[in-house]
Amino acid sequence: MFSFYFYTMKKSDLLFALLALLLVLSFLPFSFLDSYHTVIFNPQYWYISSFIKFAILATLGESLGLRISKGIYNFDGFGLIPRAIVWGILGIMIKIAFVVFAVGSPVMLEKLFGLSGAIASMKANSIFDAINENLGTTRVLTAFVISSLMNLIFAPVFMTLHKITDTHINDNKGSISGFFSPIKFYDIFPRLNWSIQWNFVFKKTIPFFWIPAHTITFLMPGEYRIIFAAILGVILGVILSIAANK
Repeated sequence: MFSFYFYTMKKSDLLFALLALLLVLSFLPFSFLDSYHTVIFNPQYWYISSFIKFAILATLGESLGLRISKGIYNFDGFGLIPRAIVWGILGIMIKIAFVVFAVGSPVMLEKLFGLSGAIASMKANSIFDAINENLGTTRVLTAFVISSLMNLIFAPVFMTLHKITDTHINDNKGSISGFFSPIKFYDIFPRLNWSIQWNFVFKKTIPFFWIPAHTITFLMPGEYRIIFAAILGVILGVILSIAANK
């Protein structure tokens, strides 16, 4: 599979890879881009930055998955713009979930389960600072619990909503006007492939991909978490496309 893909690489693939790399680098919080930080990385504008990062990077991941599975990055009816809008909105939801679970889970671990240092370990700027404060093991355990609770409580609803919006886009052949029409939840919900949704999306990607991946996410400094989560969306798009081919 991989050898076939690399043998059939085109000039457009190299341009796509370069574009993706430049976009990822542009979203990283480099300290020398102070004026840029005031717009993209200022916590006051978290909803804007979350929307932009996911709208661009996660949509790139879908296009890359389409390239792997069908040999093209886009087609008439794919709905690139509607998908980007959905990903932007989902990015805001993910940011909110990150805050809720990253703040609430350490408190739960300390107050209900007596894990001393859980709150302090997550207040450290990074895993390295936590290690220096003898809280490294506590931070790893806390990050794992944050990821587990978020992916077991929030992720199934989030993934189902995303599948519904994808179906809505497909039903309207990717048109922007159709995308802004009312979503027929009552019609789409029973049409979802619940066998795949349960047996693969929930039972396999959550425990074997998302929980370990987001454990790493919460070990990172806070300013890197959303961009890393968006990159994970790109990686998962590739994994799902390869799995679909096999």
